[in-house]
Amino acid sequence: MTLQTHARFVTLEGGEGAGKSTVLSALREFLLARRFEVVSTREPGGTPLAEQIRGLLLDTHHEPPAAETELLLMFAARAQHVREVILPALKRGAWVISDRFTDSSYAYQGAGRGLQAGFIAELERRVVGIAPAMTLLLDIGVANGRERTRGRNLAGNGPDRIEREHDHFFERVREGFLARAQAEPQRFRIVDATQSVDEVAAQAVAHLRALAGA
Repeated sequence: MTLQTHARFVTLEGGEGAGKSTVLSALREFLLARRFEVVSTREPGGTPLAEQIRGLLLDTHHEPPAAETELLLMFAARAQHVREVILPALKRGAWVISDRFTDSSYAYQGAGRGLQAGFIAELERRVVGIAPAMTLLLDIGVANGRERTRGRNLAGNGPDRIEREHDHFFERVREGFLARAQAEPQRFRIVDATQSVDEVAAQAVAHLRALAGA
C-alpha cells in the first residue's frame, strides 16, 4: 500500500526545545482567521486511548521499554490517532496540524535507537497509510534545545523518560530529521528554530500560506 498524501495535513517536527507548540498555535490562528476548520493535535496521543499509551511511553517509573516496544507503542497510538481524529477531520475538509507524526519514529526510534528504517516504513505503510502535504522541521542544535527544556523543567514540569536521554542520542535524532528532510525536499520546510519566537512563527506561517494559497 502506498501512502496517501493529504493536501490539508501539516506536521511539525523537531528535537526537544524546538518550539513546536508555539508554532502550532500560530498556524492554527492563521487558518482560523481565514475561516477554516482546524484540528490541532499531537503525538503520541490525540485520543483518550492514545494518550494512555503516551503515558506508558513517557513514564519514568517502570522499566525502560525495548526499542522495538517503544516503536510498536508509538505506532499503536498513531493508528488510533489516524483513524479516530486525523482521517475523519480530513474527510470533512478540515485542516489538521499535528505536533509530531511518523517522521518522529524515523528520527527517534530509527536514527536514535538504531532500528531499521525499512521496518518503520513497513509499519507506516500498513498501520498509518497517510502522509502530510507539508512537514515543518524546526531545527535547533542539541545544546540550545536542551537549555530551553531545562528552563521548562525548572518551571515545574520534570523531564519525561525520553527527555532524560543523553546528548548523543539527541544528536542522532537531529541527524535523522535532517536526513529525512534532505530525502524529501518537496515535503519538508526547514525553519531555523534558534531565531526569536516571532521570527520562527512568521516563517512557519509563510510556508503555510504558500501551501494554502491564502
